[in-house]
Amino acid sequence: MDTALDRAVRVFRERGYHATSIGDLTAAMRLATGSVYKAFRDKHAVFLAAFERYTALRQEQTRSAAARADNGRERLRNVLLSYVAHSQGIEGRRGCLVVGSAVELSAVDSAVAARVRAQLETNESFIAGLIREGQADGSIPGHVEADDTARLMICITQGMRVVGKARLPLDGMRLVGIAMKLFA
Repeated sequence: MDTALDRAVRVFRERGYHATSIGDLTAAMRLATGSVYKAFRDKHAVFLAAFERYTALRQEQTRSAAARADNGRERLRNVLLSYVAHSQGIEGRRGCLVVGSAVELSAVDSAVAARVRAQLETNESFIAGLIREGQADGSIPGHVEADDTARLMICITQGMRVVGKARLPLDGMRLVGIAMKLFA
C-alpha cells in the first residue's frame, strides 16, 4: 500500500488535485480502478491518504536532517539545507504537497485545510523547539523570539518550495546563510 500511495503522491505533487483523474491514479498506482475504489472509496480519500503518507515521510526527512548536528543552530541550518535540497531539481519541480494543497484546496475543502494547518503548525513547533534548544545550548542568543522566528522560518521554507515548483534557481547556500542571520 505504501508503494501505491507513494506513486499517488507523485502524481498529486506534479499535477495537483483537480488535474489528477482516477485514471491517472490507477495508472500511477498500478491498480485496477475497482481496487482503488475498494481501498479508498474515491479520489478524495486517495488524496487524503497520500497527503498523510507524504507529510509523514517529509517530517521524518526533516527530523533526520536536524539530527545530524550537535547544537540547535546547526540543526536549524540542516533543516534549511534540507528544504533547499527538496526545492531544487526534479524534487523542486514536483513541488510540495502541503503547499500545493494550501493553494489549491484549503479555501474549499475543510478536511484538507485542517491537515495543511496541522502540518504547518507541527513544522513551526519543531522549528521553535530547535530555536529553544539552541538557546539552551548557547548556539542561539536568548533575545531571538522563538515563536515569531519559527513562523518566519515557515514562510521562508514554504516559499522555497514555491520557488522550486516555479523552476526558479535557488542559490541555497547563500539563502541559508542569509536566513541564519536571524539567529545571530
